[in-house]
Amino acid sequence: MIRSLPAITLLSCLAATSAVADATDDRIHELEHLFVNAMVLNGPEVVDCTLSGGAQSTCFTITVKAEPQDYEPGPWCPTSGSDGPELAGKWFVDGEFVDADGAFMASLADVYDDPKWQMVDPETGEIKVTDSLEQCAAAARPDVGAEYENFCVVCEASYMDEDAAVTYTIPLEPVAQDNPMPTNQTGSGVAFNGIRLDGPAPVDAILGAYTVAPFDDCGGHVNLHVGYHYHAATDCLETTAQDDGGDAPVIGIAMDGYDIRANLGVQDPTLDECNGHDQGDGYHYHAGEEGANLILGCMTAQAGCVAEDAGAKCDASARPPRP
Repeated sequence: MIRSLPAITLLSCLAATSAVADATDDRIHELEHLFVNAMVLNGPEVVDCTLSGGAQSTCFTITVKAEPQDYEPGPWCPTSGSDGPELAGKWFVDGEFVDADGAFMASLADVYDDPKWQMVDPETGEIKVTDSLEQCAAAARPDVGAEYENFCVVCEASYMDEDAAVTYTIPLEPVAQDNPMPTNQTGSGVAFNGIRLDGPAPVDAILGAYTVAPFDDCGGHVNLHVGYHYHAATDCLETTAQDDGGDAPVIGIAMDGYDIRANLGVQDPTLDECNGHDQGDGYHYHAGEEGANLILGCMTAQAGCVAEDAGAKCDASARPPRP
């Protein structure tokens, strides 16, 4: 015998379902507004997803091109020891975001206390720079050959396929996990201009090959997987940040669904190990200082997925750790 639900129970279930649907619709409309200045190819839309800790969840997915709409990325590498900061990018040194200009390149032996550094040719004053897709692919990798020692490594956005895009799948509601997840496994998130907020750059590996791979003044450079992306959250993000009256403007969304706000500019004892806290307006993160090589060090909730294939179903629990 099949028993029907009491009318009041059925109405309650329908009302709850409708409320969830309305909240989801509201969030999608909000996301459309937040990413209005990004080059969005598809979405945001709601999908089922499996998060990094195995939780089955509801996510939003959005596909974007890694191209900022309000400035031209670069420059990165100087080509001469006489090139000033206007012809060069930035680099991380001892917690500072310094100009990687010609004078800096000429000083690397002193900066790193290693005479093997000789980025500037002592006779011509020239700096060797990767200047092709092939050289970019060979030098911007963990096992760099000795032939690229004392090269300044740059990959241009033009090396990417015309249809290259990145799809982010992020939980609509964060799902807690027992232990924080380092962002070098997942990346930090995505800025509202559609550019990836990446995990820490592998500075030690880059320097270990006697190369430097500068960032532009906005903290970004290019790789052949996701294209242009950030390793520092600078004031370049102010144009798309959302100032909601909180302790700092919201600059993007972390891969676990929490907001990422701008750096506070001061030491705040309420920040946890992942640079997050709840100041009464909900838990959120704050980006690290520009020179820290740490937009976010870790995340407190389960992460979603980043993919180059827009049609890929998100199962973050099955992905291998990033190097």
